[in-house]
Amino acid sequence: MSRFAGVAAAVLLGLHAGQAGAQAFPSKPIRFVVPFPGGFSDALARLVGAPAGEALGQPILVENRPGASGQIGAQEVLRAPADGHTLFMGHIGTHAVNPHLFAKLAYDPDELAPVTLLATVPNLLVVHPSVPARDVQELVAYARAHPDKLSYASPGSGSSGHLAGELFKSLAGVAIVHIPYKGAAPALQDLIGGQIQVLFDTFAQSYPQARAGKVRALAVTSIKRQPAAPDIPTMDESGFRGWETGPWFGVMVRAGTPEPVVRRLNAELVKALNAPAVRERLLAQGADPVGDSPEAFAAFIRAEFARWGKVVRSAGIKAD
Repeated sequence: MSRFAGVAAAVLLGLHAGQAGAQAFPSKPIRFVVPFPGGFSDALARLVGAPAGEALGQPILVENRPGASGQIGAQEVLRAPADGHTLFMGHIGTHAVNPHLFAKLAYDPDELAPVTLLATVPNLLVVHPSVPARDVQELVAYARAHPDKLSYASPGSGSSGHLAGELFKSLAGVAIVHIPYKGAAPALQDLIGGQIQVLFDTFAQSYPQARAGKVRALAVTSIKRQPAAPDIPTMDESGFRGWETGPWFGVMVRAGTPEPVVRRLNAELVKALNAPAVRERLLAQGADPVGDSPEAFAAFIRAEFARWGKVVRSAGIKAD
């Protein structure tokens, strides 16, 4: 009986310690590391980070750490204590694609624990106005007639834009040169400037530039047309049956972060995401807000890992 009492006391002590840790969290400002600066991921981090930080009583400060297809940002988070004060913007590239592209990663994806999936976003296939193509089939015809003349940008090797570009090359049978950038914003800027000609970009970032006439939109990568741009056809309608690609973004922390801290972060981030003004802004940008549990996000990552692993292998996609 005394042995049982000792075990029970230890369990209760652990529970109290966990509750005390959750109540003390956060004790300082929270860093939110974004591995792909500029564009939608940075905007999303700020959009949900500000109200979540207010609710937590400490500011959530967005910190851009670009490079190496998200590996530099992941390393930065894994160097920090597992106490919830450092967040990571997980991405389709960092968790579903990089492990299949790189023989050796500078981080272990399993050392980053899911908190919540924030949003999924379709890509938009855009070209520089100088490209003589008004639709996807005209782009394919031009690329076939001029192998290696066109170049396409991506936010970095292993990003959704890279995956979509290589898949396009494989399915269309065209030769287009991949130019990886350190983030979505500089890639779009060089497309506008004419340094590169093709880009699979997030809808949220590139559609305003298409409306302004700075780039030409050819197709969205969702199965259905976007309500915000009903005149733009889908890749499926453009001859690529079943095509559906696009990035997703979710919050992660170092594995080993106390569960009460993870639950509190999840609660405040989901509450911020579900605020009407935030949801309306995301929907207007073509994004689909999610806000799920850590367990649901973990299951989503496993499914995405399997899905994109098959695509990488069948298309023969390689890291640059």
